[in-house]
Amino acid sequence: MTSTVAVEELRVGMYIHLEGGWLSHPFPLSAFRISSAEEIATIRGLGLGRVRWVPEKSDLPPAEGAGGDAHALASAAAIAAAAPPSAEELAAQRQQAWLSEQREAAQRCERQYGEAAKVVREVAEKLLSQPKEAGRTATALTRAMLDKMLAAEDVGIRLVSGGGDRNAAHALNVTVVALLIGRTLGLSDADMQDLGVGALLHDVGKVDVPDRLRHAEDGFTAAELNGYRDHVAKGVLQGHRMGLNAGALSVIAQHHEHADGSGFPMKLGADRQTLCARIVAIVNRYDNLCNPGGRALALTPHEAVSMMFAQSRSRFDPPVLNAFIRMMGVYPAGSLVQLTDDRYAMVVGVNSSRPLKPRVLVHGAAGQRPGPRAAAGGAAQMLDLEYEADLGIRRSLAATKVPPAVLAALDPRPRVSYYFEPLNVVSKPAELAA
Repeated sequence: MTSTVAVEELRVGMYIHLEGGWLSHPFPLSAFRISSAEEIATIRGLGLGRVRWVPEKSDLPPAEGAGGDAHALASAAAIAAAAPPSAEELAAQRQQAWLSEQREAAQRCERQYGEAAKVVREVAEKLLSQPKEAGRTATALTRAMLDKMLAAEDVGIRLVSGGGDRNAAHALNVTVVALLIGRTLGLSDADMQDLGVGALLHDVGKVDVPDRLRHAEDGFTAAELNGYRDHVAKGVLQGHRMGLNAGALSVIAQHHEHADGSGFPMKLGADRQTLCARIVAIVNRYDNLCNPGGRALALTPHEAVSMMFAQSRSRFDPPVLNAFIRMMGVYPAGSLVQLTDDRYAMVVGVNSSRPLKPRVLVHGAAGQRPGPRAAAGGAAQMLDLEYEADLGIRRSLAATKVPPAVLAALDPRPRVSYYFEPLNVVSKPAELAA
């Protein structure tokens, strides 16, 4: 049950809801538990009189006074009287605490992705009738994402469920990954803003293209291919209507150009493309390989990265491609893999500083060999391979190479969608941190 509380009465531990949506405040989520006095000061600075709070989800300290002291003494006595846990029990408790933290981090990313996707859909709804307002909303969303991304010391990629809106999911995927690359390359704040807005709106011209021409198909006639390629010029026109600046417009205009001059519409080489456009060109290609819009067969994230590196290197700017591969990892989030102990797993999170040691969702217990019995039972469990010295990834697999029952347990997403997470708030497994 929710109620309201004056901002002057806020305390650490209260679970609150901030009205106005994701763009009206600097916090990662609109609903959260207050963890510090600094957060209270920030909330009070928003100009709000009262905020909603949920007592049931709050974690307030016990009341001061004799009652509180008696409760604390009773608790201390109970703890002292209890038998100390064994080493195995401690390890199990710590592992459970780490798994709980991982679930909370995943849920937090899902909520952030959902809030951002909602704003992307608002931009699309405003585009034709209120183009300037759509441009301002896209700019505000980019600013909010940047503020949340740049506030963290270290940031990684997390696999999320995504949604049914293909256009919004593609725009957000390209934006998230492009901004992470820009962060890795040390772009200025102004360039990061242009990169984010351009990535978010790179396909905005498709609103003026017939549905059947919005995704390139191998069987297109020359006229149909030209009709598809027109979305770039139409996108630049829409960008002008939205009041975008030159940096964002260049991303829209050049996101299908290739470093070797084989792209379209202007056949620009890398030396004539902006850095932001070269970044978006790579990420756009990657997401289209993983999440094709037409009848093309989707590649796994690992297959997509391998194809881009092995077959299409000349199309992409080498420093940007290398930064992309370092950040995504050898096995990007969403990849199905087999571990060195033969168990099957799905990559769910990647830390670019340890690309061969991602976080994975594993099917089966340690020491259990793949087979009918392993495939039939047991929930998937989370492991961080960075802290598993004797365990690694042997190979990447297509979904058809994974036993059906195992695949059902791992539950790979029909669409590969990403969001970013601050790694400094995702701890290492507790049994190793102790």
